[in-house]
Amino acid sequence: MAESTADTTPRSARLRIDVFSLFPHLVDRFCADSLLGKARDVGMLDLRCHDIRDQAPDVHRTVDDAPFGGGAGMVMKPEPVFAAVEAHDPPRPLLLLSPGGRRFDQVMAHELAATDGFSLLCGRYEGVDHRVRRHLVDDELSIGDVVLSGGEAAACVVIEAVTRLREGAMGNAVSPVTESFGVSGLLEEPQYTRPAEFRGWTVPDVLRSGDHARIERYRHAQRLHRTIRERPDLIQARGGVTADERALLEEFPSDPYH
Repeated sequence: MAESTADTTPRSARLRIDVFSLFPHLVDRFCADSLLGKARDVGMLDLRCHDIRDQAPDVHRTVDDAPFGGGAGMVMKPEPVFAAVEAHDPPRPLLLLSPGGRRFDQVMAHELAATDGFSLLCGRYEGVDHRVRRHLVDDELSIGDVVLSGGEAAACVVIEAVTRLREGAMGNAVSPVTESFGVSGLLEEPQYTRPAEFRGWTVPDVLRSGDHARIERYRHAQRLHRTIRERPDLIQARGGVTADERALLEEFPSDPYH
């Protein structure tokens, strides 16, 4: 599979992510465009997608077998998984994408973005042999309480969420701070662009005022309004609202198009 080849970025600034999968091209293709593609082109993201089937010991490239004790479906065999990881000496931690793993969120994305690299193991079928969990991976990671056919889609979510937090990955350094789940712990405020009026719906006057200090106060108030309404748990997690924020909520009512 394609790997990052650019060498213009200092090694210390690169993020290496190894992905082990039965369908590595799914991850590779997703990460070839947009922000991830640009990060790979300049060497900021060193993404290496490995095909577990390459390490299968037989000519049929067998990677699964029926579970001991019977039951529906097939289970990924331990031999090719162990062999694939050991053949490439990937960066640690090695995380198994699994519905039983730690819930992936913005906090964890920041944790992984602060490392030099990590690796992801994508399961398929009914999962992996339990010895992979016990003796190979460092932890398990879940993107939510849903069941997917494989871990590839989840791997793409993790790669994008983490890469965009790396310094220089996004053109606007403010974005990771003000966007949803950023440093403020709030959801992002409503955003508008041209035209100023569309089908009778107009952009709030304050956003067209040119008063940048007032605009920022308005935006923070709208973040608070939206989070209080849609995700009160986030307000509770940050310890509620401050006296200054309560004043902002009174100064700027909720956006009429919320």
